[in-house]
Amino acid sequence: MYKVYVGIDDTDSKSGMCTTYVTTLIINELKHFGFNIEGYPRLIRLNPFVKFKTRGNGATSFRLNLKSKDEYEEVKSFILKRIKELSQLQDDETNPAVVFYDGEINENLSSFSIEVIKNIVTIKDAHELANKISAEFFKFKKGRGIIGALAAIGCPRNDNTYELLAYRTPENYGKKRQIDDDSVFRMDMKMYPQTFDNIDGKYIAIEPHTPCPILYGIRGESPEAVLGAHKMVKTYEPVERFVVFETNQHTDMHLIKIDHIADMDKYKCYIVEGVVKRSPYIIEGGHIIFIIEDDSGQIPCAAYEPTKEFRDTVKELTSGDLLRVYGGIGEKGTLNIEKIEIIKLTRISKTLNPLCECGKRMKSAGSGKGFKCIKCGRKLKEDSKEVIDIKRKIKEGFYEVPPSARRHLSKPLVRIQM
Repeated sequence: MYKVYVGIDDTDSKSGMCTTYVTTLIINELKHFGFNIEGYPRLIRLNPFVKFKTRGNGATSFRLNLKSKDEYEEVKSFILKRIKELSQLQDDETNPAVVFYDGEINENLSSFSIEVIKNIVTIKDAHELANKISAEFFKFKKGRGIIGALAAIGCPRNDNTYELLAYRTPENYGKKRQIDDDSVFRMDMKMYPQTFDNIDGKYIAIEPHTPCPILYGIRGESPEAVLGAHKMVKTYEPVERFVVFETNQHTDMHLIKIDHIADMDKYKCYIVEGVVKRSPYIIEGGHIIFIIEDDSGQIPCAAYEPTKEFRDTVKELTSGDLLRVYGGIGEKGTLNIEKIEIIKLTRISKTLNPLCECGKRMKSAGSGKGFKCIKCGRKLKEDSKEVIDIKRKIKEGFYEVPPSARRHLSKPLVRIQM
């Protein structure tokens, strides 16, 4: 048996197509010709802050069981032909690549994959790795997809989720998706939390809003869960085909736990602790900003308008609160929040004039003269003010952005609590 991994990336564009769909078509055609695909194909999400990406920055891979080297050459020619035909090569930003690898997933490959998910990696870095592990690769145009293709092959399986993707027929691309919303709500009631992020209030979260071939995507803990959920969803347009991908989505694999704010860099994602230095304030667009600090420095944190009601939680933070913040740093150097853990709330209090024995709140008798009750005439000293704690509207614990604003890699609380 001759086993070969195939990695594919960067076949789509912002105006259409999808690398998952290209991969699905190729897999289905290979199966039709009698070739054996081992296990589920993989959909690997990469660093969400990479400049050169389309939408979700995902790459795919699958494993072929072949009979011989000659059969490999036949399959390779077919795959490259289909990549050329299906990719959005007319788009300047589409630079596909395909990697073929017949070795074991070694430390070099898995470490590279983690690096692509957490950091910024160059095409040169990918070339060096491919040559080192004797992987065969083919680039179209600039071939930037070699980075993701290698990462999709080598991604460790420390934590997995699954996504079922249902695709539209080509004549419906770009049109409004025809999904029975009520069926999605019923599905969610039955399948949650084995499937998750199906809905967001009254919003149907399984439905993308791009001109891509995807009709809907259902995410869950197992192939059985997403397949069961798929059977419950009704649509008013045909489903051309569907596929289940094994993924690293919703695993927090992109996050780097760091001890010092000063060591954080742009275009990376972190878990970091800090004390609120400046209380939240609203900027133009409805975005909420606050600043956290530690002994090494400080950084502004943002809950952007699309996070909706999550901003109501953020508004209740105040100076002195101790937080653990999960998120990524973009071009402007702001930490974009995915979720927060309030470790300790600071005490907020207010002072009141003392309450007289007669039940009346006293008045000031003048500077340095203490207090006097205007009802019974009783007097008290200046230091008799009453300190009262103000009840906070938030509690210690985790808070997250809603599903509609969640990044593909961000782990929802339901997965943390399971």
